[in-house]
Amino acid sequence: MSFGDPNNPYAQQPGQPPQQPGQPPQQPGYGYPQAPGGVPQQGYGYPQAGGQQPGTLQANNGYINIPALGTVQIASMGRRLGARAIDGVVMSIILSILMAVGLAGAVGIAQDCDSYSPYSPEYNDCVNDAGASLVAVMFTWIAVIAVFTLLYEWLMVSFLGATVGKLALGLRVVKENSGGLPGIGGSFIRYIIPIVGAFLCYIGAILVYLSPFFDNSGKLQGWHDRAAGTLVIKK
Repeated sequence: MSFGDPNNPYAQQPGQPPQQPGQPPQQPGYGYPQAPGGVPQQGYGYPQAGGQQPGTLQANNGYINIPALGTVQIASMGRRLGARAIDGVVMSIILSILMAVGLAGAVGIAQDCDSYSPYSPEYNDCVNDAGASLVAVMFTWIAVIAVFTLLYEWLMVSFLGATVGKLALGLRVVKENSGGLPGIGGSFIRYIIPIVGAFLCYIGAILVYLSPFFDNSGKLQGWHDRAAGTLVIKK
């Protein structure tokens, strides 16, 4: 009594060479399964063709693929420097107003001494008090200006992704790996590196702001952006 196909007693697979009687069955080979015609089938884990991984430059043409944003244009250095110039004008106007208010308060304190006779003890005491008050007012306004300068770029980039200059020129700072806002930590790192460089006669800060020119990846990513994991893009 026989089982199976009488014409295929050794249960050979279609497309395989005939097996001689008395030989053990052939085992399938290791590796990728063979398709009809001897062409190996594609195995699992191969990278798919087409499309780019996030953070890779597209054909060196100034565009980049960022998660949640898709393909966006990298901000040119001309626009970035223009945004810095606008921010400089805005900061100069605001700081000038703050300094004028501080000087007005100091002058008002000094004018109070005019009601006393010159060289009188009361006049001398008033001048001494006015001098101490003037120093206190000036240090207070210097602290206010320093805090404002810090918060201007740090907080605006943290919550808006741009300063006034960047908003005016359609630029935005985003996280390279997610496309989201830089956040408090990332913005602080991005801001503090040029400040540290400014202690070297401001040459370090200038080099930081010009460092995108030295980026060979094509992302125009400055040293401060690289440390913070951010990119400047055009909206």
